[in-house]
Amino acid sequence: MIVMCLNGWGGKLHEPLTAYLSSVRPDVLCLQEVVHSPETDRAWLTYRDGDHVLPQRVNFFQDVSAALPDHVAIFCPAARGTLWDGDAPVPSEWGLATFVRKSLPVIAQAQGFVHKSFSPHGYGDHPRSRAAHAIRIFDYAADRPVCITHMHGLRDLRGKMDTPERSEQARRLAALSAQVSETGDLQVICGDFNVEPGSETLSVLKQGGFAELVTAGGQAGTRTSHYQRPGRYADYMLINRLDAVRRFEVVRDPEVSDHCPLVLEI
Repeated sequence: MIVMCLNGWGGKLHEPLTAYLSSVRPDVLCLQEVVHSPETDRAWLTYRDGDHVLPQRVNFFQDVSAALPDHVAIFCPAARGTLWDGDAPVPSEWGLATFVRKSLPVIAQAQGFVHKSFSPHGYGDHPRSRAAHAIRIFDYAADRPVCITHMHGLRDLRGKMDTPERSEQARRLAALSAQVSETGDLQVICGDFNVEPGSETLSVLKQGGFAELVTAGGQAGTRTSHYQRPGRYADYMLINRLDAVRRFEVVRDPEVSDHCPLVLEI
């Protein structure tokens, strides 16, 4: 089974990204920073947050769904805010999504928040609402259930330091994984955590019995050349049984986002 985790960067590089997904076809894709705007048929709009201005692929969720037609697609919104068509506002939902190959039955799932709650009237003040999603699927080939949980960790304008809010989100993430898991299950936790390798977030998860794969493999970061700021780490993947890992890779080519895809074969 192939599990991929990726921050999709709002679909800014959607053409190489969807081509890459169509060729790799992971069994499970955990995708963060997903835009879903069902009330418009425009292709691109603009996200504005002070001097932070980004093009957004308006229906990125549908783009990825079309690239993975053999998958069940689940969108988990964190907030409904405004994108801009020139000076015209357009409502748009933002969150994360999970794509599961249809041959892998989802036998349990839980959707929740690791920070704040759903924001229906704007994206809100920083640090904003952050969603998480956990699934328990049955892998017929390996004859076992597998639990996969991912989140998009909160963004603090001050940086990636440890904060009480980040400590709480780590505990909520672990609790969401536990909610869908049963004794003896293989469990994977991943996402764009928005923290450094020595963070309390990772310590909390390691104390829960998870091994972290990115830094353990000597990776020099998870950001691509499209990311120009300092700090090369953001994305992590953890597993509760190292003996189940057949392959783990931080994919640096092709570049399909300002984040590298994390690919785990179990």
